[in-house]
Amino acid sequence: MFSTLVQMFDDRVASAPDAACQMGKDKKGAFIPVTFSQLQERSRALALALSELGVKRGDAVGLLSDNRPEWLASDLAVLSLGAADVPRGRDAMPYEIEHILNVTKASVVFVENDELMDKLSLIRAKLDSLKTVILFDGVREVANTATIHYSDLLRRGIELLSAKGGKERIEKEIALGTEDDTATIIFTSGTTGLPKGVMLSHRNMLYQLGEIDKIVDFQKGWKWLSVLPVWHAFERIVQYVSLYEHSILAYSKPIGKIMLTDIQRINPELLCSVPRIWETVKAGVYQTLKAKKPAEQKIFNFFLSAAKRYRHYENLVLGLEPKFQKSLGIFDRIRGFIPYIALKGIYSIGDKAAFSQIKSKFGTSFVAGISGGGAMSKDVEEFFSAIGIKLLNGYGMTETAPVVGVAEYPHSKRGFMHTFAGTELRVIDTETRKILPPGEKGELLIRGPQVMKGYYHDQERTSQIIDREGFIHTGDLAVLDIDGDFSIVGRVKDTIVLSGGENIEPVPIENAMKESEYIDTAVVVGQDEKYLGALIVINEKNVERYLKESHVPYVNRGTLSEMDEVRRLINSEIARYVSSEAGFKAYEQVSRFALLDKPFTVGRELSAKQEVKRIEVMKLYKKEVEDIFS
Repeated sequence: MFSTLVQMFDDRVASAPDAACQMGKDKKGAFIPVTFSQLQERSRALALALSELGVKRGDAVGLLSDNRPEWLASDLAVLSLGAADVPRGRDAMPYEIEHILNVTKASVVFVENDELMDKLSLIRAKLDSLKTVILFDGVREVANTATIHYSDLLRRGIELLSAKGGKERIEKEIALGTEDDTATIIFTSGTTGLPKGVMLSHRNMLYQLGEIDKIVDFQKGWKWLSVLPVWHAFERIVQYVSLYEHSILAYSKPIGKIMLTDIQRINPELLCSVPRIWETVKAGVYQTLKAKKPAEQKIFNFFLSAAKRYRHYENLVLGLEPKFQKSLGIFDRIRGFIPYIALKGIYSIGDKAAFSQIKSKFGTSFVAGISGGGAMSKDVEEFFSAIGIKLLNGYGMTETAPVVGVAEYPHSKRGFMHTFAGTELRVIDTETRKILPPGEKGELLIRGPQVMKGYYHDQERTSQIIDREGFIHTGDLAVLDIDGDFSIVGRVKDTIVLSGGENIEPVPIENAMKESEYIDTAVVVGQDEKYLGALIVINEKNVERYLKESHVPYVNRGTLSEMDEVRRLINSEIARYVSSEAGFKAYEQVSRFALLDKPFTVGRELSAKQEVKRIEVMKLYKKEVEDIFS
């Protein structure tokens, strides 16, 4: 049928040439549609222009940009020539860009803006292979490097495409592509050392498109709001899924006001994001609720509590509770049926009275949010499920291109994801390496068509992660149910071992603390110590409100973390959310903490996926950690 992503795209163009596939903003902020045939023409034109610059099959082309319509056109152009793109976002550090471009010997690089051009200028003397920069937006130039504006390159490409034999030449090149060709080399951000180049083939990604289609019932013409950095494998596969499903990509930003405004303007069916965005939305709901009258708060909380119970019994009736041993599901259905019917009326009233306003923020066509790039907390998932917003957990890693499984739509087991057909999962004991049965926690191993070709020019590290049987060792802790569905429950390397030998997964504890409206970020520490501690970043806005309501004077936001009143508040919140009543063992409870005076930022404490870089945090806050245990 087709062997490459470009051949797949051409197949979709042939069946719906005039359908919209992209929506990007013009200089005035208005969304402008681009059809499948227009995107095809642009990508072919760019491919011919790149060929004129010397790009050929097997080459690597840099692509330094966040998500925007030009990104996909440039990506398809590079792939049309049988070359591989090497993507990175605007948050990339100069030393990372230097490493990536030198390792891949990229002579041509797409660059988004002047900010990235300035970074290139800083390292230009160290880039031996760089010859040409193609600039999407901006006016900067890089010394000793040809700079071509994207619009000029496209114009030249259209001339070549219109010339005699131009169209035939690029179509012939596209036809030469095979499924084993390297489509991209994505350098993982990592937490230590220089990033590793993950080589992904066309086969790796095409396999996922057909499998995702079996799990999620997509409809033609659905709109995706694209907000995540497209150089990440998660958003990258979304781009291809959208083309495969005849959908529309609308480009926005992961910034609250911009994203919510664009949701109202675009009215999308789908939104992909990282868990942190959903956590922020939930926190915003509670912040708004705090401004309402006490009676209104009680009514909302009553309906929310009823809705959570309603969803639980609904899952029993539908057979959506995970099972770890064979049992007669009919008894669960019988047990859940009466309370499910009894709560249905209350849920309907709550939906109209309390939840409809929240759901309206996502437009009138919203179908589901797809969350990836990290584990979603149980509380966040339960909250959105209760109010009627469907969130589908997805799991994968860059090395698996990236998807291994996703929650089914429209009905899915809470917290569990469905594995692709043709993908094998194993859960093994982290010490004995024996295969574990359903219900037992261990390291997740994966073997399937989406597993990477390997790390670029690094067979040693490839052999460290992919064993002789072809299984990739993820470093993630997982549990399987009897149907083969799986849930991620932690990280092998994140496990904290106390001096008494207790093994503790920090993520559930951190997620519990972040349920407090006064805690923005929490990092659990305590390796080889007698007890657990935590580094806490407070939610300054909510803490300020608390102090004002309590008539406690303070100087300014910068002094909040130093106040005894704030420490007492945070201590009581930790005791509330991480307690025996909340399901935590005595040794899992946090004994001491340090308040940090600045929020975590991407590129410092957070990765580009907004995940905490634990090793970096331990380095940056070494003194604070020592004080906790002194």
